[in-house]
Amino acid sequence: MAKLKTQYFCQSCGQQTAKWMGRCPTCGEWNTIIEEVVAKDEPEKGGWRSPSAGPGNVRVAAKPKALHAINYEEHPRITTTDGELNRVLGGGIVPGSLVLIGGEPGIGKSTLLLQIAMSLAGMRVLYVSGEESEQQIKMRAERLDAATSDCHVMTETSTQNIFRVIESFEPEILIIDSVQTMQSSLVESGAGSVSQVRECAAEFMKYAKESGVPVFMIGHITKDGSLAGPKVLEHMVDTVLTFEGDRHTTYRIMRTTKNRFGSTDELGIYEMLGTGLRQVTNPSEILISQRDEALSGVTIGSMLEGNRPLLIESQALVSVATYGTPQRSSTGFDAKRLNMLLAVLEKRGGFRLGQQDVFLNIAGGLRVEDPAIDLAVCAAVVSSYEDIAIPPSVAFAAEVGLGGEVRAVSRIESRIAEAEKLGFKQMYISKFNMKGLETKNYQMRIHPVSRLDEVFQGILL
Repeated sequence: MAKLKTQYFCQSCGQQTAKWMGRCPTCGEWNTIIEEVVAKDEPEKGGWRSPSAGPGNVRVAAKPKALHAINYEEHPRITTTDGELNRVLGGGIVPGSLVLIGGEPGIGKSTLLLQIAMSLAGMRVLYVSGEESEQQIKMRAERLDAATSDCHVMTETSTQNIFRVIESFEPEILIIDSVQTMQSSLVESGAGSVSQVRECAAEFMKYAKESGVPVFMIGHITKDGSLAGPKVLEHMVDTVLTFEGDRHTTYRIMRTTKNRFGSTDELGIYEMLGTGLRQVTNPSEILISQRDEALSGVTIGSMLEGNRPLLIESQALVSVATYGTPQRSSTGFDAKRLNMLLAVLEKRGGFRLGQQDVFLNIAGGLRVEDPAIDLAVCAAVVSSYEDIAIPPSVAFAAEVGLGGEVRAVSRIESRIAEAEKLGFKQMYISKFNMKGLETKNYQMRIHPVSRLDEVFQGILL
């Protein structure tokens, strides 16, 4: 028996210390250092054994090579049937990559990976679950609208047993659900602890890099929304995906917070149905409500979510304040920026909003940070204030400055193309975006403006 040894680990950053301290010396967080039992086992009881390892699982020492002498063969990415996942990953699954997917409980992480595993025809996929039984996974698989492929399921939490099965099964894709339930015999602490999560992730990383098999790991998150375990977990993996959305609504958003093989500006949108997750190829259609008649206070603005142009609906309600102090409320939009735009409308536009309650809502549950939505918000507020409906075929894409000027925004061509694809007939943009813009390539009418009063003269008269 190896002698038990205790160490202290920071739950925030994974820093290891020999004694307890109230504040972590690395990340500066308070009361995050906990005591864990650590005991190194014999080498032959370790995890993944590399094919290049010698007797006793002792790996041959690597030798340095000149950069120009390294032979490199580009391996094609594995393209799945899920176009949203391919976009977020940067074009497909990179062989030998380690991907971590995190999200709220019940958001659909296991459903997404099981659906992808079942849709990969002609590939041996091993789905390892430490949270569900085989019967539970079978019940969920029968609900999914996916073609049955060569997907095998195993319920196991010991990484040593998993690697023994991997040596004989030789999967082409490995899915771990979840890394917090895995346990290695090299560490004596319980599953989900800082040392266990770090050790298990290191073993799967070693397996992915040496075998070339892509590994997907599901990760739990804490109550503040960050991934559970040490921060070093996010540094070890190649790609970190976050699955977001309200579990009581049907739409889910997948974002990339880290990607060594592609851009972190992409996102994927899904709709949760009874038969699994459906890809939303045109998210602008679900973010724009269908109306039978034109209503005041409703405008359509163009925003960029990563590299993807979206047209979203801004809803404003302006009414007389009945309780003295006017209310300012916004959902999905920065409240401070709303107050700034209201001040610009009152100072530069002459609209008396000081004694008015203003409520703003971004339809679809999105959180908007793109300043190109400013003009749409101002138009919605003025439309509700004057009680004049704006035609539903009009879209806006411009930033508003403190002087009441309409400022240019980035990637105006893609914004106009997205609006034209959805059937919009007119679009208000900044005249400073007209430089180099070929208006003859678009069938819709483009209105270049430089000040807010030019916009209101066009939409309120």
